[in-house]
Amino acid sequence: MTIRTVAVVDVGKSNAKVALVDLASLEETVIARTENSVKNSGCYPHFDTERLWAFMLDGLAEAGRRARPDAVVTTAHGASGALLAADGSLALPMLDYEHSGPETILADYDLVRPGFAETGSPRLPVGLNLGAQFFWQANTFPEEFQSVATILTHPQYWTFRFCGVAANEATSLGAHTDLWNPENRDFSSLVDRLGWRQKMAPVRRASDRLGTLLPEIVAKTGLAAGTPVFCGIHDSNASLYPHLLARQAPFTVVSTGTWVIVMAVGGERQVLDPARDTLINVNAFGDPVPSSRFMGGREFSLLIGDQGVEPGEAEIGRVLNAPFLLTPSVDQGSGPFQHRKARWLPQEPQNPGERFAAVSFYLAMMTATCLDLIGAQGDSVVEGPFGQNRCFIKMLATASGRSVVVSKGSTGTSIGAALLCAGPDFRPVGGAETMIVPEPEWFSYVARWRQAVG
Repeated sequence: MTIRTVAVVDVGKSNAKVALVDLASLEETVIARTENSVKNSGCYPHFDTERLWAFMLDGLAEAGRRARPDAVVTTAHGASGALLAADGSLALPMLDYEHSGPETILADYDLVRPGFAETGSPRLPVGLNLGAQFFWQANTFPEEFQSVATILTHPQYWTFRFCGVAANEATSLGAHTDLWNPENRDFSSLVDRLGWRQKMAPVRRASDRLGTLLPEIVAKTGLAAGTPVFCGIHDSNASLYPHLLARQAPFTVVSTGTWVIVMAVGGERQVLDPARDTLINVNAFGDPVPSSRFMGGREFSLLIGDQGVEPGEAEIGRVLNAPFLLTPSVDQGSGPFQHRKARWLPQEPQNPGERFAAVSFYLAMMTATCLDLIGAQGDSVVEGPFGQNRCFIKMLATASGRSVVVSKGSTGTSIGAALLCAGPDFRPVGGAETMIVPEPEWFSYVARWRQAVG
């Protein structure tokens, strides 16, 4: 069967969407989008999985009416997982990783979690380490956890609901979970120490075809019986995947959304510092990828909101020359300066355009710091909404001293996930790209920001 059109179900921390991807043109059509809401009722704050499930089915039904897809694949953020009872239902709700519950037994968890050298997974706050989530759930709700028959990574939970086949997958296991040993390509010592190995679903490749849509899904969506369902992938690694197929190393992908995830391919070997939110991700081929991150999209939303005003050249000039500096960190739970409190120097700009420029420069400087921490080399390829922010990309090129590439189509989370269905010999044709080079007149701003940060 030749797969031409793929329905991608993409679950981010803030939003979820259903999209159709044409593999011939590598163009994405968003069919439906919704907020990924959190329910505060019950035993702890948790994702509203049943609301999301209804949204997915409606989205797939609409996709079928527009252009019946030949395959379905999922992609999702990496800081969640599913604990299934023997009947396939959730034994415990899917925890919102920003809930502070796991920190209440932090000392106990630190006694059993593996070191950074084994997992490449830094100790992160709240529930950002999936192993910490599961440990807290096991200790806080022992009766319910006792009923857990199967543990799944996040994208594969939705894959299971579509086709009934339980699997885990390395890109999600390798996303700072404490559950994976990237070098050994196996579960970490934590899994065996806590007796969870027998509960962990088998590990499959992101590109594996796991099964076909269940009959009840076919009936609800109108999609064809026998539509294949592929294993799925961690969202940041979905953004990386097209570049692994099409680019020569070294290069770095900067995936932007709620999180800014920086992933270096073929860069200079560095000793990573887990205290600065560096980590080892695992790509779709199972290979370790030095990475760093901060919650840049969340910071932008907090500082700018939904009504950002694009600055003119005069406003950009005033920010550069004043200069207006924002130092880290706006979100103190992530990033290379996570224990510092943000400050405006000399003061906070009041003009909306100037504020937009200053915030964009701050985010670019944070991203450039992330590049340095992981030994990034070659072009920096920016994915996601920050790629449309000219202040961000120009300052990133200047601060890093290397070109920034903004892709026009044929990349991104949905495209990368869809490419998993295309077969091992498929090679994407690169779309139009914009190359941004360093701006010499902006170097003084970079130096002042770094001096202020120290």
